[in-house]
Amino acid sequence: MAKRSSRFVCQNCGTVTARWAGRCDGCGEWNTVSEEDDGGSGVGAGPRSIAVTARKGRVFPLVGLSGEAKEAPRIVSHMPELDRVTGGGFVRGSAVLIGGDPGIGKSTLLIQAAARLAAGGHRVVYVSGEEAVAQVRLRAERLGLGGAPVALAAETSVEDILATLQAGETPALVVVDSIQTLWTETAESAPGTVTQVRAAAQALIRYAKASGAAVVLVGHVTKDGQIAGPRVVEHMVDAVLYFEGDGGDRFRVLRAVKNRFGATDEIGVFEMTGRGLEEVANPSELFLGERDGKAPGAAVFAGMEGSRPLLVEIQALVAPTSLGTPRRAVVGWDGSRLSMILAVLDAHCGVRLSSHDVYLNVAGGLRIQEPAADLAVAAALVSSATGVALPRNSVYFGEVSLSGSVRPVARAEQRLKEAERLGFTGGLVPAASLGDAGTTMGVGGVDALVDLVARIAAGTGTGGQPPADRGAVAFDRDRRAAGNRGIERLPGRQAGGSY
Repeated sequence: MAKRSSRFVCQNCGTVTARWAGRCDGCGEWNTVSEEDDGGSGVGAGPRSIAVTARKGRVFPLVGLSGEAKEAPRIVSHMPELDRVTGGGFVRGSAVLIGGDPGIGKSTLLIQAAARLAAGGHRVVYVSGEEAVAQVRLRAERLGLGGAPVALAAETSVEDILATLQAGETPALVVVDSIQTLWTETAESAPGTVTQVRAAAQALIRYAKASGAAVVLVGHVTKDGQIAGPRVVEHMVDAVLYFEGDGGDRFRVLRAVKNRFGATDEIGVFEMTGRGLEEVANPSELFLGERDGKAPGAAVFAGMEGSRPLLVEIQALVAPTSLGTPRRAVVGWDGSRLSMILAVLDAHCGVRLSSHDVYLNVAGGLRIQEPAADLAVAAALVSSATGVALPRNSVYFGEVSLSGSVRPVARAEQRLKEAERLGFTGGLVPAASLGDAGTTMGVGGVDALVDLVARIAAGTGTGGQPPADRGAVAFDRDRRAAGNRGIERLPGRQAGGSY
């Protein structure tokens, strides 16, 4: 009797080992290694009934780089925010992977897109591996889409799904919800394992390339926010989209992290309502609609998300701590970059927050990734530390270096024009970007972060001279050159405060 062979595969990263271990050597995660049968079913493996024999290779033609290049044919979903993220619509013959937290609205988004495409005359197939047909119909009825001509099925076998798709007319769009629930006979392991996810995704991608249908795969995410399963699936597909947002907030952000047919820095903003997901045409007005301009610790950042300028409020809270190690809590921004800004404020501006808890939040559930938010974060921190509220009609953007200088950022004119359109009249930007402003706003320029601290300490958070009733600034360049760094006493704080 032949000995049963097996291997141990990490369900997080796909690392294969000969024996079980509590911790994966590849990714370092605990309790992710499980045993699987080793039947030779990897990526590219065929059915088990076919013997492995030597095959003579065929000669294929080689072509040059020059030649006629045509634009990829697209299927427009008539959802502008979704089309923006995908680059103009779903490309025929492409595979798209959409990931997001449970309950964030992935299925709702796709059933709305499928209904609009079906209403436009396209054949759309929606295959659910997690819900029954009746459950999907109930969701469609709740969204008012019960009359859409979408072909619906509840199936988890990859072979049965492909046989059904190939039997009829080739659909324009195929939605599979989700890839972790599918299983194929070519892999002897449980659904959701690395081998099954990889084999099922490869079979569906092969069908998309051969038939010309656009295939959308829904993927679960882990506790770290990454799509569950092997990372090789993200390399196999043509586009990877993440549906982000807080479950308790009504805003949702669809972000492209990979797109072979479009930009990878575009976002689409949606609002979750009782009628499903509604598109937000002007996210800046939505994110800034409920802000309080009189409270300290809030600064408006003029950022860019792809080709779209976006204004969002950054909130900071600095409070004395009774703990030995102060807390640093960040929502919507990089925690390491916050530590850098705090170090620059301490080393070059004398704003010492080593004995204070620091809380930073990006309003609206948005996540900011560009370094242009450094100046706005620093303004919010200093405003909270001094108790001085920043001007309500001012915006901030600029990259802060480790030397304390403020570096220019790209597309300054687009940022300021969007701020001017929304009624903002002032702001602080890098001095090198003033020549590219192109607006009539009263924008001031700063060369170093210490200039921003001086303006806030003097009572002005934008360009212009400090008002006469606010007194003199607590430091100047001559004293800093002599080694007297810091602000001896900032307004809005009691005497004896430590910074």
